[in-house]
Amino acid sequence: MSSTELPSAPAVSVTPRVGAVRVAEGERLRSVGLPGITLTVRSRPPVREDLPPALYVHGLGGSSQNWSALMSRLDGLVESEALDLPGFGDSPPPDDGDYSVTGHARAVIRHLDASGRGPVHLFGNSLGGAVTTRVAAVRPDLVRTLTLVSPALPEIRAQRTAWPTALLALPGVAGLFTKLTRDWSAEQRVRGVLALCYGDPGIVTPEGFRNAVEEMERRLALPYFWDAMARSARGVVNAYTLGGQHGLWRQAERVLAPTLLVYGGRDQLVGYRMAQRAARAFRDSRLLSLPDAGHVAMMEYPETVATAFRELLADLGESTTSVAVGAES
Repeated sequence: MSSTELPSAPAVSVTPRVGAVRVAEGERLRSVGLPGITLTVRSRPPVREDLPPALYVHGLGGSSQNWSALMSRLDGLVESEALDLPGFGDSPPPDDGDYSVTGHARAVIRHLDASGRGPVHLFGNSLGGAVTTRVAAVRPDLVRTLTLVSPALPEIRAQRTAWPTALLALPGVAGLFTKLTRDWSAEQRVRGVLALCYGDPGIVTPEGFRNAVEEMERRLALPYFWDAMARSARGVVNAYTLGGQHGLWRQAERVLAPTLLVYGGRDQLVGYRMAQRAARAFRDSRLLSLPDAGHVAMMEYPETVATAFRELLADLGESTTSVAVGAES
């Protein structure tokens, strides 16, 4: 753990249940107890028994729900599971308070080792992209392919629109922000998130917006919400400062798995210009550039991302029959 990381939090034995987490049609949730952590896992029943496994890892402030649209479009191609990282979604905080990129990667590895599902088709977005890059580098035996949507890999000059998120890593900023925004409604907060993360927030349906507001209200009622956000943001910043073999770009170069990179031209958090650097760093990579997408292309253009993943598997000689095809949303 970096010396600049926040001190470890006391062990958490009881987590308040604030409200029900939304489960889309065809999905199910389960709780998985592992040493030091409890993870909520969202899954879709496989169309048939011989499908290869896939695991999805969300970004900062997100949850397994971020992958629902993509998972439904990959029915018949993979057997999908998506994690709520410790402290996010419906997963309680880790017992040791470790929200570093390495800590989150360790949670993913523990789940894969315990479940015996590896090697998996591994997906990651934003923070989850950094986490899954580390997993693929240190445990290549667990990763069949790697798909990264706007991965949070180090940038020398971050976009100004990304600075507020990075500032959450500073001690006291999360508490100050909470005080300054205590009168903000859940609707205002969601509109701000959508404006930051979507290339065009107008594509979100009224139902999708209502669901996001409901989830925001649930999360704000969790006593550890801002702590998890601040510590995970600090974990990303710390990971950016690591050099040598532990540096994320060095680890990207070590990834052996075929890699699909997805970047959005309107991404306000991860620079679009980083796409070419990533394509050079990952040795066996292909790049999907979406000029109109923002930071969460798997939510904005799920069918396009699904199609690119199908093509990746087709080129690897894996079957693409019985794949569910959905309309773009």
